[in-house]
Amino acid sequence: MKIAELAKIIDAEILCCEDHGEAEVNSACGSDMMSDVLAYVKNQAVLLTGLVNLQVIRTASMMDMRCIVFVRSKKPSEEMIEAARESGIVVMTTDMRMYEACGELYINGLGRKE
Repeated sequence: MKIAELAKIIDAEILCCEDHGEAEVNSACGSDMMSDVLAYVKNQAVLLTGLVNLQVIRTASMMDMRCIVFVRSKKPSEEMIEAARESGIVVMTTDMRMYEACGELYINGLGRKE
């Protein structure tokens, strides 16, 4: 699934790196605990979270993630957006709750093994 398509599915506003919208992603994870992301996430390209701090950007960068989706209308700071831009990570925000956003992405094929 292309990042731009993902944004449409969850009605998300892209805040930075929209020029990476054609990049393909095949998996995602949803978590507000960055320690769990570091410990358990392998080969996930998209992080969905309601946690809004610089550590989210750092964690996504360390895990080579391509996209961060902030759920529940959370908005990252300019400092966070700049850090994501420097790392080439697409950042977006959606009004959906994490459960709803993850579900919509899953039923639309993200991470499903057919």
